[in-house]
Amino acid sequence: MTSTLSSSIPSLTTTPDSAPLPISLRIRERLDSAGVAYLANDNIANHLREGELEQLEIEVAGKVRELLRSLVIDIDKDHNTEETAERVARMYLHEVFKGRYHDQPKIASFPNVKKLDEIYTVGPITVRSACSHHLVPIMGNCWIGIKPGDRVIGLSKFSRVADWVFSRPHIQEEAVMILADEIERLCQPQGLAILLKAQHYCMKWRGVKEPQTSMVNSVVRGDFRLDPSLKAEFFELVKQQESMLST
Repeated sequence: MTSTLSSSIPSLTTTPDSAPLPISLRIRERLDSAGVAYLANDNIANHLREGELEQLEIEVAGKVRELLRSLVIDIDKDHNTEETAERVARMYLHEVFKGRYHDQPKIASFPNVKKLDEIYTVGPITVRSACSHHLVPIMGNCWIGIKPGDRVIGLSKFSRVADWVFSRPHIQEEAVMILADEIERLCQPQGLAILLKAQHYCMKWRGVKEPQTSMVNSVVRGDFRLDPSLKAEFFELVKQQESMLST
């Protein structure tokens, strides 16, 4: 029987060459073309288009599913892991690594009308991050000291910014510097000091398995760096806040 279909109708079969690129590759190519870094602790939200985060979630879930299969886990029969891939994808993109894929929370600043120039500290602020070497948790607290400039932000906003910054794969030394950069950009203080104390599960859970080991580091900028007495006052205030928690 002779077909009546026109030979000019395009084939519905998608060839490998014409298949759309994975969404992660399309995003990476866009970032490369723009000369934008996408390291583990970078934020790429400004370079994601509408709907791409949802597409990325589907792709990540597929990759996690293959990881589970490579770990010889029968996700087709195991009721405990049959939806694990989707949970992990949502967790990475919208929770533990949301600081990479979501915009910074809206932070309003206000004029320092009273010309406050005394330092104040905010803390402890709970820190939740992940080691970029093993993707296991980093948990701890940070304190932020401010000597105000012309603008101020609300106390709760420091917690919001810290959560956004730390919700990425990190090494602790760089995380503190990125947080300091963001706070300086938001309120341009005369002085800024940050102290971070955290436990790393790459040392608690694996490797040397030292359950009590923690890491402490700090960054001081502006007047806190120039005036040793201000720096000493910041660390004394942190000690006082810690002692209040232990009583």
